[in-house]
Amino acid sequence: MKIALVIENSQAAKSSIVHDALKSVAEPLGHQVHHYGMYGAEDKASLTYVMNGLLAGILINSKAADFVVTGCGTGMGSMLACNSMPGVFCGLIVDPTDAFLFGQINDGNAIAMPYAKGFGWAAELNLQDCYRKLFDGERGLGYPKERAAIMAKNRGILKELKAASCHDMLTVLKSVDQDLLRAAVAGERFEELFFANAQDTAIADYIRRVRAS
Repeated sequence: MKIALVIENSQAAKSSIVHDALKSVAEPLGHQVHHYGMYGAEDKASLTYVMNGLLAGILINSKAADFVVTGCGTGMGSMLACNSMPGVFCGLIVDPTDAFLFGQINDGNAIAMPYAKGFGWAAELNLQDCYRKLFDGERGLGYPKERAAIMAKNRGILKELKAASCHDMLTVLKSVDQDLLRAAVAGERFEELFFANAQDTAIADYIRRVRAS
């Protein structure tokens, strides 16, 4: 699985802590971690939590990533922004129990975490434990197990509801403020990571034109 990491500007100084925790868990399990920035507080390309959501929409809908890990000070803003995108189902994850239940019940494709609120001593251990609950083993099995079938049915209904209430991603990209979009895809490693992994040609071509404009 390709896991994309996206960090916004208020928490960019913690980027290496989050990245190291994610890599230490995900890579031994056979997953790839692609860090889309920010990499530090002084990065030229600055991401807001709104841009986190836009990036999540681009990465998931183009299939450049299978899962997005993001967050902000509380995680709330990034979660809301991600869930405004078509095809993105993002949970707010604070502790390993949240991670386990989200993976087994909701089986979404993005998480938002708080990187300021409650982020204290041994925070990196909490991150590792959350990632382990998410990425080690099969997701979507249900909890409790006897409710697995109804949970799977409801996930399907939610996907249909979101598809009915959202525009497709290409329409979103053409409709949003183009300066906002340009800033969201201006990261130092965006071109290297995205165009090598994106599978939707129409989305990739549009992003390429935006970056060149």
